[in-house]
Amino acid sequence: MGLSTAAAGDGAQLCVFDLRRGQQEGQELDKILFFHPADCPILLQLSVIGLCEGIVTFTRIFSPEEDCEVIESEKHSHVFYQAEPDIWMVLVVEKSKDNESTWRCGALQGILKEAHSLFAMFHGPIRTSLDRQPSAELARCHLRTFLTDYLSDFHVGKKLQFPTYRDSLKERGTVQMLTVSREVALEVQSLTTVLGSCLGNVTCQSLVLFEDLLVSTTLPPDDTLNLYTYAVLRLTPRALSSNASSWSYLRKGTSVNAGPTSSSSNGTTAGERPLLREKLSKGKDGFVAADFATTEVRGVVPLTPILWFQQAEERMYLCIYQHKSLTILLLIPASSLINGEEGIAHVKKQMLENASQKIVTVEQKLTRGWGGENAYHVAGYRYLLVDPDRRVSRASPPGKVTTLSKDSLLALNRLRQEVDLEKSKYKRSDPCHDKDCEVCIRTKNNAWVIAKITRGRELYMALEKGGETLLYASTAVEKFSNRYCEGAFSTD
Repeated sequence: MGLSTAAAGDGAQLCVFDLRRGQQEGQELDKILFFHPADCPILLQLSVIGLCEGIVTFTRIFSPEEDCEVIESEKHSHVFYQAEPDIWMVLVVEKSKDNESTWRCGALQGILKEAHSLFAMFHGPIRTSLDRQPSAELARCHLRTFLTDYLSDFHVGKKLQFPTYRDSLKERGTVQMLTVSREVALEVQSLTTVLGSCLGNVTCQSLVLFEDLLVSTTLPPDDTLNLYTYAVLRLTPRALSSNASSWSYLRKGTSVNAGPTSSSSNGTTAGERPLLREKLSKGKDGFVAADFATTEVRGVVPLTPILWFQQAEERMYLCIYQHKSLTILLLIPASSLINGEEGIAHVKKQMLENASQKIVTVEQKLTRGWGGENAYHVAGYRYLLVDPDRRVSRASPPGKVTTLSKDSLLALNRLRQEVDLEKSKYKRSDPCHDKDCEVCIRTKNNAWVIAKITRGRELYMALEKGGETLLYASTAVEKFSNRYCEGAFSTD
């Protein structure tokens, strides 16, 4: 599929469309809920959506139970994700002759999954919005503002730059945990108990982060992942400090069409843009708040967002508190607060009165035991550990990964792509069981790239300085497994 110069300016397109809409001739435009770039000609938008719809319909004939995931053409990769029944997100990326743009389709699909999960957390399911307002004006408004802000993280100059082979030792859609001693764990548990009682007889939920690592959570795994992802993107001290550099393109004149402001079904407004970095800041009281503009519809927009947690099946107010490197996300059941912002102010007051000293103590102990950015570096190894069932990962520090050669990273990226394909095939044939496998490849630059899956857990490695034999590679995996993974990947 060819793209015009104007439409392909940043080499990528992202669209969201609803197969249940626009089925009558002349109403095709109605199925488009979001399209990036926004200035793409309407005829080209319809062409892209039409092609994607045709691919989805065609593949369903042969695999009605399995969603289409990727279609490769000569010049483009089309990555598909059915976010909700008949609501599809498609990322179209332009292929380049140079290796710098080599990506893994599984990583690109992870972007679509993450974007939808975060959107649903703030605005609820897209289908719910469409059912409540068939004109789709509200759904389009929310998608336009939210996805535009989300895509800002991928802007490099005027182009979108998505994860490439250089990100082969990263796993989107997982939580990175901080390992703590038993003594510190007891202190954290005591703090969590106090946080849970800030509303008296009604239990509040909480997440505690140190730097960008999760320390504790009282939410189910999926809800934990979504809130953790949001925190790392926008709320931790590192995220707040990056506001200026990340949004410099806006100050240079690049416009973001936010659309009109209107009320949503879950208590937020389109004017509330949780991913807009410039609106988030830490106050003198330690709470992080968003300074949103006044709207004609509702006056001053509430500073405390309401989130929808799918697993917990509850709407909750989110309060963010920071003390040095410690970030606390306190979640207050919306059904328990009659006075809204006044009630939230009371909860904040209770939290500061009852938990301040415990917060200081936990932060001090975590800081003393913190090994810094290289805390999880293992000499001689560049690795990624993934536990898909628990939504948890651990990896070599980014600074250490950059020491790997381009050839090693490209080989590892290709290996992960092949493993993704094999996992997908096996899942279709036997969805109830995981397939164990181990692959060791000697690269042309005399490095080893390794993938091992055991009982659902995954290990990926690149070893550049080592022996030439397969025995060396297998032994290296064995040593790593026994010392750092409690033998999870050991042969015995």
